[in-house]
Amino acid sequence: MLKFTCCDALREFASSSQAQVLRGITRGFERECLRVDASGVLARTPHPRAFGSKLTHPWITTDYAEALLEFITPPSQDLDFPLEFLRDIHRFVAPKLGSELMWAGSMPCPISDDTDIELADYGNSHAARFKQVYREGLGLRYGRRMQAIAGAHYNWSLPAEFWVSLQDLCPPVQAGVDFVSERYFALARNFLRYSWLIPYLFGASPALSTSFLQGQKADLLELLPGTLYGPDATSLRMSDLGYQNRAQANLQVSFNSLADYTQALETAISTPDPFYQAIGVRDGGQWRQLNANLLQIENEFYAGIRPKRIGKQGERPAKALQAYGVEYLEVRLFDLNPSLDIGIAPEQGNFADMLLLMCLFRDSPPISSREQAENNENKRRVVHHGRASDLQLLAHNREQPMRPLAHALFEDLLPFAEMLDAAYSGQRYSQTLSTLRQRIDHPELTPSAQVLEGVHQAGGFQSYSLALAHQHQQNLLTQALDPATRARFEASVQASLSRQVQLEAAEQGSFEDHVARYYA
Repeated sequence: MLKFTCCDALREFASSSQAQVLRGITRGFERECLRVDASGVLARTPHPRAFGSKLTHPWITTDYAEALLEFITPPSQDLDFPLEFLRDIHRFVAPKLGSELMWAGSMPCPISDDTDIELADYGNSHAARFKQVYREGLGLRYGRRMQAIAGAHYNWSLPAEFWVSLQDLCPPVQAGVDFVSERYFALARNFLRYSWLIPYLFGASPALSTSFLQGQKADLLELLPGTLYGPDATSLRMSDLGYQNRAQANLQVSFNSLADYTQALETAISTPDPFYQAIGVRDGGQWRQLNANLLQIENEFYAGIRPKRIGKQGERPAKALQAYGVEYLEVRLFDLNPSLDIGIAPEQGNFADMLLLMCLFRDSPPISSREQAENNENKRRVVHHGRASDLQLLAHNREQPMRPLAHALFEDLLPFAEMLDAAYSGQRYSQTLSTLRQRIDHPELTPSAQVLEGVHQAGGFQSYSLALAHQHQQNLLTQALDPATRARFEASVQASLSRQVQLEAAEQGSFEDHVARYYA
């Protein structure tokens, strides 16, 4: 068991009275999923107008590809609201899909060529064109296949009352927003150390369509014709085939402080890259990417966790962080669970709550370049070989068996399960921890193992995922929204469409000036 910082605070927040402040934790989910036709072919149709404007709708939009739906729940301090609202979004969308379906799982349906993937089109405003050019650049830099992968993000923040109490219990070197930001970055560093637990426990993408590789070599085996897999893989989505793309391997973004983090992003946005320069920013009047630098914008940096701040004056993310400090954290490691119609299980958020609190209270020294390489290697091993019985991870530069390390972390998670149970007057977190712990010694209980079994029984990745997509659609169609909720969603659709019209009508100046203002 490793050392926790400020043990007095840990004991204090474990008391029933003080734990109540944790009821103010704010949470939200983002869930992506591909639209496909009834035979499992990637949809080439536009984002349905019945969903509203993907530029301005607060809950229903697209991510990178036109066919990649993204559902966003409003931030809430109600423990159950995020998943309840996410289900309502699905119940609203399902009847409006016509003959189309929401693809089950994170790795995409078979795609013959990158040109099959239409980039999202957000309209005619400068803001819309900015998003489109950014996505065009991503496609040229990394390939469009990455823009068809789906996942789930968990947004999380602690209430102001918690930070006030923590400062009283652990007199800080810094105060106010600087103290909050410092502790959020300490949390993020520990998350980078221990987040390999998430793909082990929740990874659900051990197989993919052969077409996804498009001739690229990979250390995968053929499970069935058209299906490749890793025998002990947990999350190929989080491997270098997916969002841990090796193209960003040389980006040195430090989480050791807010200043280090934002400066690294600023440097990446302003540092030319020879390969991206060869692509070119513009081809005549056609924009190919926003710039030819290491990053076009901050969000291009792929990380398992990101400190976030919504700017008060429309600032870029790095500038907003510098000006106002960290507002919330975005956890980005969750695969979609293909067996669930909304793709996310309640235990995913429950576990994240416990893990994030443990990371906050645990000592968190700066991460050296050597340790960062160790953290990256541990995640690589778990996503490729997580269920292997003899898997070893690196701990302080020494090889150690994964399972005892996982059990030790679960022991350290227990006080935080009890802390959250005290806050919510129940046993939800302790029960979640007990259930998930069984997956350590019984890898057959993990979602990745269950997905592989399902793929094998269904005769392949395509058949498995398509059958679940049909099943989920039928299930959602039986869950009609009540009239008031349906009316609320319909009103949000019309409001978003009106807002887009207003933005386009009010547009002034050139797109070039708009881009220049963004980087100014």
